[in-house]
Amino acid sequence: MNVYADLVPSPLVDVLVAVDEDGALQHLDFVGRHTREELVRRIEKKGKTVVWEPARCAHVRTQLEEYFRGERRGFELELAPEGTPFQKSVWKALCDIPYGETISYGELARRVGSPNASRAVGRANGTNPISLVVPCHRVIGADGKLTGYGGGLPTKRALLDFESGQRSFLPSGAGTA
Repeated sequence: MNVYADLVPSPLVDVLVAVDEDGALQHLDFVGRHTREELVRRIEKKGKTVVWEPARCAHVRTQLEEYFRGERRGFELELAPEGTPFQKSVWKALCDIPYGETISYGELARRVGSPNASRAVGRANGTNPISLVVPCHRVIGADGKLTGYGGGLPTKRALLDFESGQRSFLPSGAGTA
């Protein structure tokens, strides 16, 4: 099965996106801790063939650009992540965390109906194939500290600071009259 990919620049690091035949987003990952080639190999290990067709990903690129300009707080994309029913329930619950807010792994476990499964929820969170759009960066430790993030903790911190209004990705003076 083919997935159609593009490398989208962001103010942090480039973002690899891949959509299916119907344009549903299947993968979104930050290039940085892993190279573009490593990320492509991960997709290919799942039996996919990565075809570089940026035009098929234009709708994803547009929404990512709007997000990083501060014009978008939620994504309106069809999502098609592949995972177990439990993983999908965790990823769905992640989408319910409001922009600019964080919750703990324990709270996320409660929200998916498995209050004693914080570690399993953490593993599902860590395997989220659609980073940022499925906002796994909004989950933090019970003590308020940042914990693992596939894009790296500096990226997680930058995203949380951006969403809380403590950081802008716009150049100084941009957007002012």
